[in-house]
Amino acid sequence: MPTRTIRVDTLARVEGEGALKVVIRDGAVESAQLRIFEPPRLFEALLRGRAYTEAPDITARICGICPVAYQMSAVHAMENALGVTVAGPLRDLRRLLYCGEWIESHTLHITMLHAPDFLGYDGAIAMARDHGDAVRRGLALKKAGNDIMTVLGGREIHPINVRVGGFYRAPRKRELAALAGRLERARDAALEMVRWTSGFEFPDRERDYTFVALRHPEEYPFNEGRIVSNRGLDIPAADYEANFAQMQVARSTALHSRLREGGSYLTGPLARYHLNFDRLSPIAREAARAAGLGRSCTNPYRSIVVRAVEVLYACDEALRIIGRYEEPDEAAVTLEPRAASGLAATEAPRGLLYHRYRLDAGGTITEARIVPPTSQNQAAIEEDLASLIGGFLELPQDALRNRCEQTVRNYDPCISCATHFLRLESVRL
Repeated sequence: MPTRTIRVDTLARVEGEGALKVVIRDGAVESAQLRIFEPPRLFEALLRGRAYTEAPDITARICGICPVAYQMSAVHAMENALGVTVAGPLRDLRRLLYCGEWIESHTLHITMLHAPDFLGYDGAIAMARDHGDAVRRGLALKKAGNDIMTVLGGREIHPINVRVGGFYRAPRKRELAALAGRLERARDAALEMVRWTSGFEFPDRERDYTFVALRHPEEYPFNEGRIVSNRGLDIPAADYEANFAQMQVARSTALHSRLREGGSYLTGPLARYHLNFDRLSPIAREAARAAGLGRSCTNPYRSIVVRAVEVLYACDEALRIIGRYEEPDEAAVTLEPRAASGLAATEAPRGLLYHRYRLDAGGTITEARIVPPTSQNQAAIEEDLASLIGGFLELPQDALRNRCEQTVRNYDPCISCATHFLRLESVRL
């Protein structure tokens, strides 16, 4: 049986620059590689020597699609270092801002990047000719998420109103109330999007993943919680580095993550859903059941439905927060710099995001570490390619190549987020 090689030199419909290569020999997948060749962006080094107050604005530039995740992780880590906890309306506003990001980010992926795979189109423009209503619905949903980010963050991309300790300006109650009507329509649209995606034809493939996500005692996780897994892991964010390791591989400018005890793990919507189904709002739980998901989903191709459920939850949660909002007395709590280390983990749309910083007595950053979700998922993506693609070997070359790309897009990888670091070893002779 001849050797087949599936090669995609530039992945389409993902954020950033990556490639894949799958080698098939004797009727089985011999190797599968996700190659990330985008130049490293060195954000940890850029942060060193900057004031702790600058971290939210600098880290937001890591990604134009999920800047809030980086801002929130930075502010929580800095507040952890400075011994401050933000509660009440300011905490609610942070969850609301995260709702906006989940809505716009997930909807962009579902409608414009991933749905074409299931409906047989090369991209969203071609898909729109036959599915115009679905595309218009997706664009309207994305705008609803962007509207939240504009009101709270000052603008849609790279918000400028977030600061350590809170916000530069807290919105007036009437400003948030003005969003309610749009969000009620968005919630209806999100429910319809769950129904729409659940009707796609999905490959019948399952994997036994190690799921890792935050879990909060009362909420579906955005900003806070313990790091848990379906294998019994249950740790505070402070123990992240004791349980997870990063390593560099030659084929990637982003670091790979593994469990220190061995093995890959999966973070993101499937993991959050599995570990927090009982924390979803009633409308989201019922929509998930109606979509045939049950309490868990281990088919990565159905991740698009789980993302749609999370959009529905974010719309519903945003309305809940707006309905009970009371303006805070101050837009931020008072902070005093000190020499300390701080860390935090939050849930970006694509999964767990970890930040750790060290500050000197004046509040200058002396060390920074950022572990994005896509770098954590790289090993799982490669294992999906190796494990799942063997079930599609009867497909012609072009169709098999498309299936490989679809398998990567299941993760909505944010490659640019992942390529912020490179370990360089210099030998002088």
